Amino acid sequence: MTQLETEIQAIKIEVVSMWNLVESQLQKSRTAMLHFDRDLAREVVLKEKRVNAFELKLDRDCENIFALYCPVAIDLRFLLAVLKINNNLERIGDIAEGIAKYIIESVTDFDHALYAKTELMRMFDDSISILADARIAFEKEDTILARSIFKRDEVLDTINRNAIDRIAECIQEDITAMKDALYILSIIRKLERVGDQTKNMAEEIIFFVEAKVLKHQKESTGKN
Repeated sequence: MTQLETEIQAIKIEVVSMWNLVESQLQKSRTAMLHFDRDLAREVVLKEKRVNAFELKLDRDCENIFALYCPVAIDLRFLLAVLKINNNLERIGDIAEGIAKYIIESVTDFDHALYAKTELMRMFDDSISILADARIAFEKEDTILARSIFKRDEVLDTINRNAIDRIAECIQEDITAMKDALYILSIIRKLERVGDQTKNMAEEIIFFVEAKVLKHQKESTGKN
């Protein structure tokens, strides 16, 4: 194994470690919300500093490899993909922190009846599931699994689109539910962005493995 290959492998291990941390943050924010565990929510907020530290280190490590080895072909694509994936993971970490902050700010537990009406918990579970599968796709360089993310993200988009009507119905039925309903709507919006960030990472996996830029293909399709 060359020195460049060793450095690339070390970067991959770092990315997976960051990915695991971000998954854990999202899972803990879900648990904290379900059980109104404000201490766990505070833990999520505190650990966000670790996510930010990971992002900075990965950026520096990639920059060092560019400077020292001038990588080409798949190594270059891998590093370019990692820089974007790194940014996406940091944003998902921010989302988990934001949800945790809602829990800390709330004086009482949210109305769990709203969870069922809005499909919030399903959205949480699906967000965590596709994030985990995107990590596996990255580790195994599995573009088939990466492509499966796109279809599954559509479920999150559908729940998000339906949320405003369901929230409005809940408020009409019980005006006192307005505060909880608005919190839950905000959380749904955040989880929809988790899907978008994960989809972006799936595109980067396909880019570095297959040298296909899906964004450009979509733009070309849209112009025809």
